[in-house]
Amino acid sequence: MRNTFESSEEALAYRSALRRRVWSALEEAGVAAFPRPVYGRIPNFVGAEQAASRLIRVLLDTGVSAVFVNPDSPQAPVRRMLLEEGVKVYVSTPRISRGFVLLDPAATPKGKAREASTISGLFKYGRPANPRDMPRIDAFVAGSVVVDHGGGRLGKGEGYSELEYAILAHFKLVDENTIVATTVHDLQVVESPIPLMPWDLTVDLISTPTRLIRVGGLRQRPTRVDCGLIPREKVLEIPILRELCEQA
Repeated sequence: MRNTFESSEEALAYRSALRRRVWSALEEAGVAAFPRPVYGRIPNFVGAEQAASRLIRVLLDTGVSAVFVNPDSPQAPVRRMLLEEGVKVYVSTPRISRGFVLLDPAATPKGKAREASTISGLFKYGRPANPRDMPRIDAFVAGSVVVDHGGGRLGKGEGYSELEYAILAHFKLVDENTIVATTVHDLQVVESPIPLMPWDLTVDLISTPTRLIRVGGLRQRPTRVDCGLIPREKVLEIPILRELCEQA
């Protein structure tokens, strides 16, 4: 059973402790990568390139043409490799403060995919992407702090991946057929099920430097933006969220 805690407060405390445990494990094992320390971040890790390559092979086999990727450092190789393969990459700006950006391989100068996959390159080579004009998203790549073998996932605790997915779901750009994936270090994969909250996003694929885990069983996905679950200050900080919640 996933949720064996007597209260949501207990479950949330366990989730916070689990994040701290994983951050510490990465630092102590010497596999944490820049930017460091990884505490409080979606942690970059040694082997991110290998994890990305493993995931890219699977995604390309499914015929993806448009993929959403989070903006964090460990997923930069995912963004770069997709660009190099001619796949359109949609990225959230940090904290969704400036909405979404399209990295179009057709508009990325030759030899600039690596630079374009960085945060500074995102603004240099990308162009604003309004969800109203975006195509269907074939795969959604989220950054993670912790994942379990059943697809349970924890980010750093601020809910941005869940919000990104919910916004895309609002515009019917993702659905039950959308692949949700993450790349992590093996130390970020835990055996015990993560207690899930109603807003959580589970993953279908977990790619590490050494293996690919295909998840079966429970899938949990936001189907809309639930403004009642989002702190008011966060709504006000994110223009597209403010617009959607004002319409609700």
